[in-house]
Parts: sequence; structure tokens; C-alpha cells
Amino acid sequence: MTKKIDQPSDQILASDQILARLMALHPKKIDLSLERMHSILARLGHPENKLPPVIHIAGTNGKGSTIATLRAIAEAAGHRVHVYTSPHLVRFAERIRLAGQLISEDALATLLERVETAAEGDPITYFEVTTTAALLAFSEIPADLCILEVGLGGRLDATNVVDKPAAVGITPVSLDHQHFLGESLPEIAGEKAGIIKPGVPLVVGQQKKVGLEVILAVAEQCDVTPKLFDQDWHVETKVDGTGILYEDWRSVLDLPTPPLVGAHQVKNAAMAIALAHAQCAVSIPDSAIKAGLGWVRWPARLQQINDTIYNEILPEGSDLWLDGGHNPAAGEVIRTFLQGVDPVERSVTLVLGMMGNKDVAGFLKPLTGLVDRVISVPIPGEDGAAAPADLAAAATDIGINGIVAKDVRSALTVIAEKAHPGRPPFVIVAGSLFLAGQVLRDTDLLPS
Repeated sequence: MTKKIDQPSDQILASDQILARLMALHPKKIDLSLERMHSILARLGHPENKLPPVIHIAGTNGKGSTIATLRAIAEAAGHRVHVYTSPHLVRFAERIRLAGQLISEDALATLLERVETAAEGDPITYFEVTTTAALLAFSEIPADLCILEVGLGGRLDATNVVDKPAAVGITPVSLDHQHFLGESLPEIAGEKAGIIKPGVPLVVGQQKKVGLEVILAVAEQCDVTPKLFDQDWHVETKVDGTGILYEDWRSVLDLPTPPLVGAHQVKNAAMAIALAHAQCAVSIPDSAIKAGLGWVRWPARLQQINDTIYNEILPEGSDLWLDGGHNPAAGEVIRTFLQGVDPVERSVTLVLGMMGNKDVAGFLKPLTGLVDRVISVPIPGEDGAAAPADLAAAATDIGINGIVAKDVRSALTVIAEKAHPGRPPFVIVAGSLFLAGQVLRDTDLLPS
């Protein structure tokens, strides 16, 4: 969910200053390894061994939504839940949720100072710092459950230091971060499967055949029998559209439609339910599953933006949506969403900002025939962002009219100026969680 920001977005926080110092200790932003994690955790007394029962989740798509749903379900059952996710949208504190509440700035700064002291000036990456701070906090605040999201890959991810989770989940795997994880889907799936542990329940979301084969091979090596999508658990939308039907090895449930928008969110919700059933650390009755589905929120995933300064720019009757998706699979999700928009009645514009290492054409191809134009924008403060001219050219190359604007507000102004009185604009801002964070910041919306 989101709420109005209660302090200036340009205020420099103590935690940001500490993180900047720590980032200077390592020449690379990403350097996959567990050696530095084991070293600093040892200096801090091994907080990773003092956590509440852990559910560890990897995958390319759907991790965040699955975690948000699982957290809502567990909290509906009365449990106190720690959650670690990444990246953040507006402020770093979004990454660490302590027993249901986002960590306070004072507590965060104190934790980071302790990590800085323990680092002793040795090289450590940004994500290793943040993960260490989260594990330290989780080890010291009582809770019933701890949900950890893998940052990148799995096998060598900084979160992969918990020896015996209560359950492990792998959401759909697709091509992303090839520079770090491998160029092929089997290679990437192998990295994600690196979080599988012997004797730990494993839930696997919908996968492409070549990826699933690798996951199953790793599971067999660990002597684990996975709970597989469409074999051990299944979900479908009711014909009359009034809810979903979920079935697994434990229950058959008639449930309300998840409030997160998009057909893919039904599968993400089902993944969360399967994990809730697979773990045995805490009791989660079916009544809590039904209640939790009504509570779940996850910002910047097909999030409708209403009553903000951005909406004031657009003509009456316009729709404005925000999504942080940035890979070809995310393009498919947006395609499915936009198929519900009448192209005769509405003019659809994609405001696009992406990082330079993303597959722009792969993201855009599913949107051909559905999007009237792409307006590309820069991502403020991100040196690795793709040049707007390159994004516009990529759109033009696949048959979508591509133009450039200096920022999102300017793009919305162009849309408003060119709007036809009889076709209210339908606008979706997408392509990057960094851009999504900027939109939430500009519109005074803060994930909470």
C-alpha cells in the first residue's frame, strides 16, 4: 500500500550516508559470492542462525507479489512476520519489515553503523551490507516467521546463508541479469535452484520445460520432492469471475480474487498459498488465507495512480497505471493487462524508462498492436539507464511510434495535448522499478 510522504523526498537520511560510505568499500556494485557474507556474519555472532523460521524465495518474476501475499496470509493468522525484499522504490527502509512494520530510520541507521564497524574496512557490496543489516535486525526482534527474498540468482546470493529454512520457493524463471547468471534459461534456473536445501519443503511455480528440468535435477540431488505448479497445486479463475478456485495436497479452497491487478497475480497468490501449506513452522488455517488475500498490497505492480499531481495533467476520464516490470516476461504480463482495454474507446500510451542492460525489444514486442505509442524518458539519478533516444528507436524498430520526453510529467503533458476528446488516454508508466520509485516520489506516495 502507499501513503503520503511525511517528510521531504530530498532530505538526506543518516542511513543513506552510511550506505554511501559502505558502498565505497567495494569497487563493484554486484559481486556474487558468499565468502564476505560468512565473514561479516561471523564477526556479528552469526545472526543468520538466530532467526525465526525462514521461508526463502527465488525466481525472476512474481517474487515480490508472492511474498506480499504470503505475509498477508501469515499476519491474518495472527503471526508476527519479518520480511526482507529488494529493491526499494522510494526509501531503503522499505526493504526491511520488522514484525509487520517498516524499520524506523533511527533503527536502520544504528544497524548500518554496526555493520560498518564489523566490516572493518574490508570490501563488501551494497546488497551484502543491506542483507547483513536485515539479518541482524531479524535476529534481535521477536517474530514467528521470516520471509527472505533472493536479490539476484540464488546460489551465491547474500541471502543464501540460512542452512535450514522452513520452506523454499522458486517463482517463474525467465531471462534476466544474464551478465551475472548466464546467457541461457537452464543456467539461470540452476542459479535460482541454488537455494534448495536437503530436507526442506520446496514449492515450484510455473516454469518453462528447460528451466524446470534443471530445478528438478537439483531437487533430486538434495533428496527433495518438490510441490509443482499444475501437478501438486493448481489454481483457476471461476467462470463467472467472482473469485478463484485453489487446490493442493491439503485443501480445496473457494477464494476471493486477489486485489493485485493482472491474471498473473492469481498464480502468484496460489504460489503463496502453496508455500503456506508446505511449511510446518507455524499454523496457517484456511480462514487466514481467505482473509489475507483481501489485505495484500504490492506497490508499482500494475498499480493504479489516482488523485495526484500527475492525474491533474491528464484529461478527465484518463487512466494512469504504474508497473516496475522490466523484462520480456513483464512485457507479456502488461500485454495480458492491456488486452482488457478497448482500443476503439481508449488511446494507450506507454511511458517507458529502462536500464541500459535490459532487453528493450523483448519487453516491447508483446505490446505491439496494443500500444499506440511509446514516450521514452530518462531515469533520474541512474547512470546505467538507457538513453531515451535508444528506447524510442527500439519502439520504432518493432512498429510502435516512439518519441522522447525529458521526464514523466512532460510525457503526460504531451499525452494530454494530443488527446482526442472521444478517446480518453490510458497511460501506463513502466520499464523499471527505479522509474516507478521516481513516480511514487513525485506523486507524494510512499510504500508503507
